[in-house]
Amino acid sequence: MDFEEKNNIPVGRFAPSPTGRMHLGNVYAALMSWLSVKSRGGRWVLRIEDLDTCRSKLEYAKLLEDDLIWLGLDWDEGGLENIGIHGPYMQSKRGEFYEEALAKLEALGLLYRCRCRRADILATQAPHQSDGRVVYSGRCRPLDRPPFPLMREGGAVRLYVPGEDIRFKDRYFGMQRVNLATHCGDFILRRADGAWAYQLAVVVDDAAMGITEVVRGCDLLLSAAQQIYLYRLLGLREPEFAHIPLICNARGIRLSKRDSSLSMDQLRKAYSPSQILGYLAGECGLCGKGAETSLEDLLELYSSFAMVGREKIMVDSVL
Repeated sequence: MDFEEKNNIPVGRFAPSPTGRMHLGNVYAALMSWLSVKSRGGRWVLRIEDLDTCRSKLEYAKLLEDDLIWLGLDWDEGGLENIGIHGPYMQSKRGEFYEEALAKLEALGLLYRCRCRRADILATQAPHQSDGRVVYSGRCRPLDRPPFPLMREGGAVRLYVPGEDIRFKDRYFGMQRVNLATHCGDFILRRADGAWAYQLAVVVDDAAMGITEVVRGCDLLLSAAQQIYLYRLLGLREPEFAHIPLICNARGIRLSKRDSSLSMDQLRKAYSPSQILGYLAGECGLCGKGAETSLEDLLELYSSFAMVGREKIMVDSVL
């Protein structure tokens, strides 16, 4: 048992993908995660989720660390320097941990090979609801009930899901009830090319790093059910989930790294850290709009229930 778990010390994390420069939405997620855990004297972990080896670049990871430091969002563990005892903190270097988890699931007889392609291609990406869900039809699922023998050759590896509800309580959106069979179907844990899928990696890493709370955008709310299913199968402790409103552009579309006007590259040229923090704090209700603020002030103002039920925060290209 870790010291934090034994003494009830919260542990949060920020786990960005280094596929481009951070934008205002990434900063917002980082800020709310940092405030949530730091306001209770907890520890904040920075993990680099570089499963997408084609798009992930070390230079982007270095830039996101620099942006966090510029904003004052310091981490206690992780990052490129592997601070702490739970490293490595880049997912591309954690394959042995995922192999071990996959072997445990194989022993349960819940895995099978699949040669379907579209979901395979999407499997390493965080499955944002706004991007459209892929519900697997079960085309390659064995006709028999589990346990399944896992063939060694060809195809992706899928996890069987039963037609049962997964229930959990989200800090912002309350009680959730998700039937995985109708929400997503049997989902991929490893692609046909050997790449690890997001759902497996994030569960293994959060458990290994002692994460007790996950604060992230509400587009990932329903994917928490897939992760909880994995936690329970693997006998791992589930974190508390808190899914916060999304930062969207003036048209109501979730920000992406293509929104260059709201990227940290442009924001740092036009605004100070206190202006950016103040803008985000004002939009989510932590303080009055238009005020500059500091992290120290926000720690005193922070309330985990400030944004109950909101799904979007609309912003323009100009703060």
